[in-house]
Amino acid sequence: MPKARKPPQQKPQQLLVEGKNDRHVIWALCQQYQLPETFSVEVPQEEGTEGVEALLNGLPERLKAENLRTLGIVVDADRNLSGRWQSLKDKLSSIGYRDIPQSPPPEGWVCTPSDPYLPRVGVWLMPNNQLPGMLEDFVAYLIPPGDTLHPKAEAILQEIEQAGLNRYTLIHHPKALIHTWLAWQKTPAMPMGQAITAQVLSCDSPIALIFIEWLKHLFELIAPSPG
Repeated sequence: MPKARKPPQQKPQQLLVEGKNDRHVIWALCQQYQLPETFSVEVPQEEGTEGVEALLNGLPERLKAENLRTLGIVVDADRNLSGRWQSLKDKLSSIGYRDIPQSPPPEGWVCTPSDPYLPRVGVWLMPNNQLPGMLEDFVAYLIPPGDTLHPKAEAILQEIEQAGLNRYTLIHHPKALIHTWLAWQKTPAMPMGQAITAQVLSCDSPIALIFIEWLKHLFELIAPSPG
């Protein structure tokens, strides 16, 4: 009988995200900035489901892994940025992290604990650590300045929402906006990560630069600027 394959060992540096779209967008940005692949981007699952709850519930066990050196956490702020930050703060405090700020720093948070048994940790709240929102809000900031289709997409969505014709909930307005805009490009309905790779979205926008700097700080990376 063939020998059973051993499961692949997790990298000592990991970035946890809520879903596959987050992973594709982040990897596309990392490739544009030529960041070395010293960390994995992972979507935690719990009973077959993914999302922020699965990510948060799995934190204690993941942070106890013997080979883990650095753990990054990227989650949506959603409607309540302070509430999301507090839930992360409570979870990390219960594990042993101290001196967590009362609110997320605009440049993202990175902590190197004095306890040698705790890994280095970092947190980024989408879109920019300062506003409620989600991944799609972050991606909307990558739309090139002066783009003429962006305001048209916003106006059309507002029109159908005011008329009550939208079939999506208003909390998903950012998703509808970015995907409407992407549907009007030369290659319609391109996925967000692919749109970054194709440079339909701008990887040198200020928010992308801040996010990349947070990744470089967290994982102690040295990388060239995009050519």
